[in-house]
Amino acid sequence: MATSAKRATIYLDPLIHKALKIKAFETSRSMSDLVNEAVREALAEDAEDLAAFDERAKEPLISYDKMLKRLKRDGRL
Repeated sequence: MATSAKRATIYLDPLIHKALKIKAFETSRSMSDLVNEAVREALAEDAEDLAAFDERAKEPLISYDKMLKRLKRDGRL
C-alpha cells in the first residue's frame, strides 16, 4: 500500500467480503490492493464514457422516427 494512502471504512456484503478475502489469499495480494484496482478500473470506464459523450456532444440531434428509419435502412432492425 502506498504511504500516502487514505484510510476509509466501507461496508461489504458478507459474500463479497468472503470472495474478496479468498481472492486476496489466492493472488497473494491485499484486499486493499484488489479493491483499489477494481475502483480504478470502474472510474477509468466512467472517464471513457464521459469522453465519448463529450466527443459526440456536437453531433446534430435527430428524431426518434428518423433514427428508426436509418436503422431499418441499414439492416440493423
